[in-house]
Amino acid sequence: MSGAGPLDRSFFERDAVAVAPELLGCLVTANGVTVRLTEVEAYRQDDPASHSFRGRTARTAVMFGPAGHLYVYFTYGMHYCANLTCGPEGFGAAVLLRAGEVVDGAETARGRRGERVAFRDLARGPARLTQALGWDRGDDGADMVGAVRADGAAPAVRTGPRTGITKAAEVPWRFWIDGDAFVSPYKRHPKAPLAEA
Repeated sequence: MSGAGPLDRSFFERDAVAVAPELLGCLVTANGVTVRLTEVEAYRQDDPASHSFRGRTARTAVMFGPAGHLYVYFTYGMHYCANLTCGPEGFGAAVLLRAGEVVDGAETARGRRGERVAFRDLARGPARLTQALGWDRGDDGADMVGAVRADGAAPAVRTGPRTGITKAAEVPWRFWIDGDAFVSPYKRHPKAPLAEA
């Protein structure tokens, strides 16, 4: 993607796998903090790793609604993770926001993440990013159109297997900015099959 400015609804109404790499380098602003996205993962209803794979539930309802909304879920009994919904209404799909660089509101992010957290780690990882932006389950369903904006030319993008999951982990729907220091380290889930070379 090139150019700058807020992303409109039509941007998100496309396939999550097409939207995901184009989110890299975009800026997300919430609760006094702006993060430049460096790593994302796509999930769709026809994907066994997706929360929407088994159909609509109370928890996943936002994934099936209009595109461009925030889907927030609680994981491992301790963390929130945030996604942006994509695709046509009725088809559960979203892009997980995996990592980013805090470019505005660093002190606010540090207040949420802890005074001793290194700047690089303020939003480097999905739970850290969500915490830095001040989101929790109460933000589930928030309309993010206008809060996400492109910021110039498209970066160099790499793609590879998804991380931290067991089902369809080898699917190359994780996208990140090549060589960026704010990308999270890749960790294959111990129960996930090895990706093909």
